[in-house]
Amino acid sequence: MPSPPDSVAALTRADVLGRVDRFPRWGLNRTSVLTIGLGMLFVQFDIFNINVSFVQTCVQIMERCEPTNADGFIGLPVFMSLVGYGVGALVLGALSDRFGRHSMLMASMMVTGLGSLYSMLSPSELHFVLSRLITGIGVGADLAIINVFVSEVSPRRERGRSTSLLFIMAAFGSALGIWLGLLLTTPMGPWPSALPFALASDSFTSGWRWIYGIGAVLAIVSLCLRISLPESPRWLVERGRLDEARQVVAEMEKIATRSAPLRAADHSQAADHRREEVLDRSGSTSAALRELFSSPFYLRRLAILGLVWMLGYVTIYAFTGAFTSVLVRQGFSASEAGMVSAVGLVGFIIAAFVARGVVDRIERKWWMMIGAVITVAGALVVAFGGGSPLVMFLGAIVLFFGQNLWMPAQYALTAEVFPTRFRTTAYAIADSIGHIGGGLGVFLLVSVLGRLPLPGTMLGLVFFLVAGAFVNLLAPNTKAKNLEDLAR
Repeated sequence: MPSPPDSVAALTRADVLGRVDRFPRWGLNRTSVLTIGLGMLFVQFDIFNINVSFVQTCVQIMERCEPTNADGFIGLPVFMSLVGYGVGALVLGALSDRFGRHSMLMASMMVTGLGSLYSMLSPSELHFVLSRLITGIGVGADLAIINVFVSEVSPRRERGRSTSLLFIMAAFGSALGIWLGLLLTTPMGPWPSALPFALASDSFTSGWRWIYGIGAVLAIVSLCLRISLPESPRWLVERGRLDEARQVVAEMEKIATRSAPLRAADHSQAADHRREEVLDRSGSTSAALRELFSSPFYLRRLAILGLVWMLGYVTIYAFTGAFTSVLVRQGFSASEAGMVSAVGLVGFIIAAFVARGVVDRIERKWWMMIGAVITVAGALVVAFGGGSPLVMFLGAIVLFFGQNLWMPAQYALTAEVFPTRFRTTAYAIADSIGHIGGGLGVFLLVSVLGRLPLPGTMLGLVFFLVAGAFVNLLAPNTKAKNLEDLAR
């Protein structure tokens, strides 16, 4: 790697941390952005593909499963997948605080690809559930590390926009998962009740295996691309590897300043970096946990964000992973229910683009409340739409728009409120509380609420997102602040 310019080579530790915040734009090249974005695409592809494809999976490999009772079987694989999220975030995610973001991004995608391959080859319910656990371990770690990495390499005024850019890729991943499910696992039929060119039939019942096989291919491609990603300069500085951090910042600065110069230094945002010099740099997970759990300041933040994610994920995963099964219980055919979910994904994609333009305009914590209000509106349209396909489509679009509008802001918020030395560990714990709680909620609630009339089902599932939005108002303000200023 070439030597950095003199202006960068002379930077002190504090200067390196502050210089990234002065970039006029993100300092990663297009290949790096695509690489990270492909990881987010795969995460959402894996989350959403079970929504439509599970009915076929259930009938094929689970005893006593029929299309009309698939919602009673989906809770366990979804729950185990989310348990895996928690385990992966806590183990592999936390290890990135010790071994670096880059190495653990490689490890997490490798685990994810193996899990998806295992899902494709699963001969029985037991193997399928175990494969969902393994895939979840990789996905959970990847989700935590990606969002921390993006926050650490983004200038402070662009952190929300950077996260939202990746969320656009996530939206396309969710659409890919659901539409492939429709194509490969539902029978053809007239629009809008079904997909006229769907492939499932009495002679083609393995479409769900193709979906997980495609997921394994996506993981391999993402793994190969990740080799060229840079390490987080903030992590390098925290580990005392200042020369390497200068090199990374120099390369990022060349990209970030192609169309505009560095922003002027904002001395009002200067952090007290001297305190950082005396902290434990062992990098061990146990040291990070000791500091995190011995600090009432950070414990309060962890408790708030963990509870918020838990409440939000009950609603998110009820609709993300089980909406089709719930609608089938209500009397819709698998094709009709899958079509409602697939069209609803248009709202997810719109939300990702809208969030990129507005996420940095108001405090992160308010976006969940805004999204919850919109989600309730969509749920009401679905609940009282009288089964009209067009009304159901409209309600699903509004619902998916609302429940995803707040996600980029919350990803950014969770990564912003903890210091670099245990940022991924803390993020992983908060996210794990959320995923395990959300998975347990889906496991226990979907089949129960699904037995209620449709209005009761819809309002019962969105209640948790509304509750989480109120708790989220207790989180700190982070918009446009230096990461070092948000930490003690």
